[in-house]
Amino acid sequence: MKKVRVLIIDDSASVRQAMTSILSADPGIEVIAAAADPFAAARYIQNELPDVITLDVEMPRMDGITFLRRLMTQCPVPVVMCSSLVEDGSETLLQALEAGAVDIILKPRMGVADHLAEAHLHICDTVRGAAQARLGKHRSVTTAQPAKKLTADAVLPPPTGRAMSRTTEMVVCIGASTGGTEALREVLEALPANAPGIVVVQHMPESFTKAFAKRLNTLCDVDVKEAEDGDTVMRGHVLIAPGGLRHTMVERQGARYVVAVKEGPLVSRHRPSVDVLFRSAARNAGANAVGIIMTGMGDDGARGLLEMKQAGARTIAQDEATSVVFGMPKEAIARGAADRVAPLGAIARELLNATVR
Repeated sequence: MKKVRVLIIDDSASVRQAMTSILSADPGIEVIAAAADPFAAARYIQNELPDVITLDVEMPRMDGITFLRRLMTQCPVPVVMCSSLVEDGSETLLQALEAGAVDIILKPRMGVADHLAEAHLHICDTVRGAAQARLGKHRSVTTAQPAKKLTADAVLPPPTGRAMSRTTEMVVCIGASTGGTEALREVLEALPANAPGIVVVQHMPESFTKAFAKRLNTLCDVDVKEAEDGDTVMRGHVLIAPGGLRHTMVERQGARYVVAVKEGPLVSRHRPSVDVLFRSAARNAGANAVGIIMTGMGDDGARGLLEMKQAGARTIAQDEATSVVFGMPKEAIARGAADRVAPLGAIARELLNATVR
């Protein structure tokens, strides 16, 4: 079995050691080197091209963003940005995603054992997902089988199958992971100011979703904000599920929809989970909903999208050619969950068409 070969770049010796320990414990990952700065990393790359690079942001002699931009123009390699949990630096991390990084992870921190275990799981999953990212051409990597994971049953019971009464407004639920930040930007920028209300789960670390929402809000005609418990899903507004410790769900109150942001276990190895959002839409919105699954590793959302379709919702999956990682959409399509398969550039139009009564 071919392992994912990783180069770690971080000026902190303790972080390099912790990252090496975490990644080396995964049977599908091999750390080929750990460099203290981009100049040392460049020497390693001349001898052996890694499958994935984990890259610190703040480093002496050359910062991570500058190195990333040079790397993407000279020798494109999937890069995962490694950051401390500092909200002030969130904008910089979003710039890194725009510059070509495929994902973000938080630096390992000491804490509660369960949280440490979840952090280690997320780091390894993110690196494996990055190895499958398309950077102009397809990169095929065989990785270890993921550990057993919980389904949305851990948070919500399955849909009842009862028909939901029609409401005047539709609710759109979107799920994405690796490559999703830029894909979501393209979709939301193409929507008019009066677009149907949208709830998004994008797999991101805690604290970064607020900065992500703020940035989208400056670029889009629709209003975008990080979701808070009790927010109303309304026309012209997009709610981004907060990353980290809670799930985001859609609930019905009379003829309107609100979001519930609640604690719960990892579902499909994620929190927030797309499966949880989609199941809540299947249970509480039925045919009043549209489900969209986009680029990302794994299968989070595939089961939930099928439940939405079975409940009467219209469903859309991003196609392989435009997905950075064709994992989540592929699984949904294989399950027969997608009414439509569309390229990224057509998803906004498909979304609007699907909400026309």
